[in-house]
Amino acid sequence: MQDTSVYENPLLSRYASREMAENFSDDKKFRLWRKLWIALAESEKELGLGITDEQIAELKKYANDINYEDARAFEREVRHDVMAHVKAYGKQARLAEPIIHLGATSCYVTDNAEIIIIDNALHIVLQKLVNVMDKLKRFALQYKDLPALGFTHLQPAQLTTVGKRATLWLSDLKMDYENLQHLMQNCRLRGVKGTTGTQASFLDLFNGDGEKVKALEKLVLAKLGYSKVYGVTGQTYPRKFDYNVLCVLSQIAQSCYRFSNDIRLLQHMKEIEEPFEKQQIGSSAMAYKRNPMRSERMGSLARFVLSLPVNAAITASTQWFERTLDDSANKRIVIAQAFLGVDAILNLYLNISENLVVYDKVIAKHIAAELPFMATENIMMECVKAGGNRQELHERIRVLSMEAAKNVKQEGLDNNLIALIQNDPMFAAVKDRLNGILDARNFIGRSIEQVEEFIAAEIDPILNQHQKDLGIHGEVKV
Repeated sequence: MQDTSVYENPLLSRYASREMAENFSDDKKFRLWRKLWIALAESEKELGLGITDEQIAELKKYANDINYEDARAFEREVRHDVMAHVKAYGKQARLAEPIIHLGATSCYVTDNAEIIIIDNALHIVLQKLVNVMDKLKRFALQYKDLPALGFTHLQPAQLTTVGKRATLWLSDLKMDYENLQHLMQNCRLRGVKGTTGTQASFLDLFNGDGEKVKALEKLVLAKLGYSKVYGVTGQTYPRKFDYNVLCVLSQIAQSCYRFSNDIRLLQHMKEIEEPFEKQQIGSSAMAYKRNPMRSERMGSLARFVLSLPVNAAITASTQWFERTLDDSANKRIVIAQAFLGVDAILNLYLNISENLVVYDKVIAKHIAAELPFMATENIMMECVKAGGNRQELHERIRVLSMEAAKNVKQEGLDNNLIALIQNDPMFAAVKDRLNGILDARNFIGRSIEQVEEFIAAEIDPILNQHQKDLGIHGEVKV
């Protein structure tokens, strides 16, 4: 039963997936700590330290059986979370208690575990990102040839197509994918470095044998499934890594925010709508309303994520010498919530992008209201080909355009520019060909080809690499 007497983080209760929430759970973190202690003890044993098979077996026996009550009691006593869990683990694994955490500093478990958790979270983000790209690709191809009014400065401009506009959203996500891939490919553990990063404690354990210390780090990394490690560190891994992570998450949030704003504007224009469920209520007062709740929520959560990189920048800037602890409480909040926020945003993006509703007749109506103005140059050129005077035609079109604009803006009537042109003797040469000239498909340039070429050259290669990850859907909790 939900406890309503205390604050509950809405990222967990309302927005993010259980998968991402579990990734940042205490259970995962403390299991990783024990996995790291086992990897360290096994590697130290393999390199000749006096650790027995029985001790290793006992550590493995309790690897996932975490005695949380004991750990909490020890932490109240010692005020140190790592030592509390060392003691709790030792209380279970009595034989192994003397060799748990041998030669290590707290950051051996905390920092290596944090990087693994971040790496796992990046894989969750990657899977959702490529699924959004897949859904947008399908949408873009479906509507690649549906003309739509383009906008610059939020004012009517040359025509585009619904599908071509979708490739702009796709292009943003492709850049995010590339940045995410670069970050993941360069993800590396802190490794086995000791208290201030000098590996002095391990050098002492191996009686000054530096080669064994180097071998120890490689063995531990291999047992954890990693090959890359920071060559030098202080007590912690470089906090600039956290900044890089938050910057990539921010970039993803930026792309999602841009999409959500476009959908909100298009829904205002009644051209495209996000999904609206049968029993969904848009407003508590105005029963007719169909508010773009999902898109608005995307923007709201994106705004939060966009604010976080500066926090990590400050943390990275204020690491005194080999380390200071004023990053610890901060990191517990910022890193997890950034991932939970992006996870929630991508869930919404998945849900919207596979359920968009397109109103082609409204789109055509909006084109009809503006296309006469845009087509005037084409009309003029056709008249010149028939022997007309370009300058005289230009002046006449200008006069008729002003009259039509007055009809629209001051009288609130439809755009009658084409009717004015049809009835003007100066344009008699094109009178019977105006419908053909005004075909919206004549004004979309290479939109169709651009959609096809962009997807084939830049999107399909990405999606082909991630075929096994495709097919997931976005859930809107509430």
